[in-house]
Amino acid sequence: MRDTDVSRTLGRNVARCRLRAGLSQGELGERASLHPTAIGLIERGERTARIDTLLKIAGALEIPPGDLFEGLSWTPGTRTSGQFQVRPPEDPEPG
Repeated sequence: MRDTDVSRTLGRNVARCRLRAGLSQGELGERASLHPTAIGLIERGERTARIDTLLKIAGALEIPPGDLFEGLSWTPGTRTSGQFQVRPPEDPEPG
């Protein structure tokens, strides 16, 4: 598992939650005090968001921050390095 897979999954989660809230990238950016370009980069997995940015996004979406981590987990290593786990996305919501 590569870090880019984590960034992409996180980005898909941000996009899913934003669309569920009925917001454009610009509207989310404004509510989160972030530039819309930053929202787009995060949603496409081209930028890994810092924790403070994720808290701003979750607050702007009025969701628990954990919702942005759906499908992501960390498996600690025993004698080797740990690794991220990404579950396949669930079926998209109709709409």
